[in-house]
Amino acid sequence: MTRSIAGYTLALEASTYAGSVAVLSSNEVVSSSDVEMRGRDQERLMPAVAECVGRLPEGMAAIQRVVCGAGPGSFTSLRIAASIAKGICHARGIPLFAVSSLALVIASAGKERGRYLVALDAMRGESFAALIDVAEDGTIPVAVPIRIVSRTALAEEAARAGAEVVDGAPHVAGVARMLDSIVSSGPVDLAAWEPDYGRAAEAQVKWEAAHGRPLPK
Repeated sequence: MTRSIAGYTLALEASTYAGSVAVLSSNEVVSSSDVEMRGRDQERLMPAVAECVGRLPEGMAAIQRVVCGAGPGSFTSLRIAASIAKGICHARGIPLFAVSSLALVIASAGKERGRYLVALDAMRGESFAALIDVAEDGTIPVAVPIRIVSRTALAEEAARAGAEVVDGAPHVAGVARMLDSIVSSGPVDLAAWEPDYGRAAEAQVKWEAAHGRPLPK
């Protein structure tokens, strides 16, 4: 059963090239914005944050927590969202919470009790995939193990697990359904947390191939 979460929450999701931002009052979305994360001549996510938060009478001062989609997905988009989320939390002294972007696919799609193999395009003919069980009361896990699966193997993988394939995109609106579980899971370590990119960035792969060793941290 969903419980009421006090105060305003800022939520960001940018694991794909379709980013989204929302402000929630308790478990209800009061403002939201969808943005294109690719093919633009300027960064669009922070202006969307400013727009959504700006609709509150007290602005950013009203935000009591931030929730950020944790990936997997686009390296650049996830880095932008994480940097914005961490910057706001650091400046305001408020907690940051993370939620699997694959879990948000299920929450955004309104899926109820059942087993689902959630897939998110990983390019190269592959998908980031996770097996997610939605409980009888509709609860969705906040964090899930991620694998990289060939897109041609998704149906077979789902049949073997007795699951339905859900191949979609996460949206920040799914945070409203999951907010009580997200908050109950506890905040991340603001200094150490990074999104789960699912695989190394293309630039890192090329550097390591050229140098024959892992990229220094």
